[in-house]
Amino acid sequence: MAGGKVRKEKAKAAATPYQGGISFHKSKGQHILKNPLLVDSIVQKSGIKPTDVILEIGPGTGNLTKKLLEAGKKVIAVEIDARMVLELQRRFQGTPLSNRLQIIQGDVLKTELPYFDICVANIPYQISSPLTFKLLHHKPAFRCAIIMFQKEFAMRLIAQPGDKLYCRLTVNTQRLAQVSHLLKVGRNNFRPPPKVDSSVVRIEPRKQFEVNEKEWDGFLRICFNRKNKTLGSIFRQKKVLSLLEKNYKTLQALNLNPDQQGAMEETNDMMEFEDMEMDDDEADDEMEVEEGGETSEFKEKVLKVLKDNDFENERSSKLKLREFVTLLAEFCKAGIHFS
Repeated sequence: MAGGKVRKEKAKAAATPYQGGISFHKSKGQHILKNPLLVDSIVQKSGIKPTDVILEIGPGTGNLTKKLLEAGKKVIAVEIDARMVLELQRRFQGTPLSNRLQIIQGDVLKTELPYFDICVANIPYQISSPLTFKLLHHKPAFRCAIIMFQKEFAMRLIAQPGDKLYCRLTVNTQRLAQVSHLLKVGRNNFRPPPKVDSSVVRIEPRKQFEVNEKEWDGFLRICFNRKNKTLGSIFRQKKVLSLLEKNYKTLQALNLNPDQQGAMEETNDMMEFEDMEMDDDEADDEMEVEEGGETSEFKEKVLKVLKDNDFENERSSKLKLREFVTLLAEFCKAGIHFS
């Protein structure tokens, strides 16, 4: 009986009723902004123009949607919950704003997004990373996105070299966009309140550093394998050297240049750089380092790139974006590839 009671209480806590009869599900990231002053502040800091087409993700019951409609030309609201879609339709039906609201019901991660000038969103926090990169790869590029994130995620986006939260996410995001912090938002501004505080950030797409995306991804996974270790230590690891040499030999055998590496993906010799990913904040345990033997000649080739470009004693936690781009280019010049 006690077990049944606990389950019942948990189920009750998972869905908080709204005054209109709709229950919000925390498990789905449904936390609705209830503070009108905060809504006004977000809209004001968004810099919306009267001619803007605005993308809103997760409009919920429409508190922010109403202000966006008043500020811009059109709002395209993407909402996965059919109950919220119905609530939006009811709220704006018969009002002067209704003909400027387009509602798309569906999962934003699986939806082909139409053209928009600016994105303003209070999103479910569990989709923060995939949504950020979906937006940053959207074409044509938008002017900016004003997004509410979990505070720690937001701090990772804006972190600088040397900051504790500086990580692979930081570098990947800042290669594609300029990110700035706008607002701190306490948990009590939401209904139901989440367990963590939030932050609003501004993301402005910018001209990218030109890199091969797959090379870049594989390279960063290795660099942030242990972000506080020197790059010399990381690239001496047996597993890293083994993977890189395997890739090197495959490229040599197939006589591929970097632009032809897509063909290599069809072979069984493609290395799995995903295996290199580790928690950036994981304790620095002892790493297995290559001491010599069959791969020692290749190891010297790898370390020569680091030494010749003064990166051997550098740490990923302190490297700037441009330095990562430079080092990747030097590895590629030496025939060492990461995809």
